[in-house]
Amino acid sequence: MIYYITGGERSGKSRYAQGLAEQLSEFPYYLATSRIWDDDFKKRVERHLSDRDERWTTIEEEKFLSEVDIESKTVVMDCVTLWLTNWYADSKNNVESCLESCKNELEMIFKNAVNAHLIIISNEIGMGIHAQTEVGRKFTELQGWINQFIAKNADKATFMVSGLPIQLK
Repeated sequence: MIYYITGGERSGKSRYAQGLAEQLSEFPYYLATSRIWDDDFKKRVERHLSDRDERWTTIEEEKFLSEVDIESKTVVMDCVTLWLTNWYADSKNNVESCLESCKNELEMIFKNAVNAHLIIISNEIGMGIHAQTEVGRKFTELQGWINQFIAKNADKATFMVSGLPIQLK
């Protein structure tokens, strides 16, 4: 089962996803996709870690989701935006290459989700301020295309607004 949870920054996505995972499994997994870019982000990661208790197992994978064993597990992937940022930066902002690679990785993890609950968190960055740079605008488009791809393949989709879930699918 693939769950897709999206929304704006600080909309309650992670809290909602973690609550769902804890309902689905006694021992859920957290798939962290971020790189530690600076001290502020390091503090954010530490806060997320403190939100999870000893029942959780953390797996760190910046890019190659298909290499993570998720079969028969409940896994929260947090988050698509940070994962996509890693691919985008490593591809030197090549949208076409990044889109193809990311879709391939996602297709493989979807296939690996046998008897699993895969809960994917993403951001709706296109609903915010218009990016001022070309790189930012291209990333916003890339994020939108990847979000659509995930939503299409998800069994359930939820949009978070002000901490409240709105069921889309």
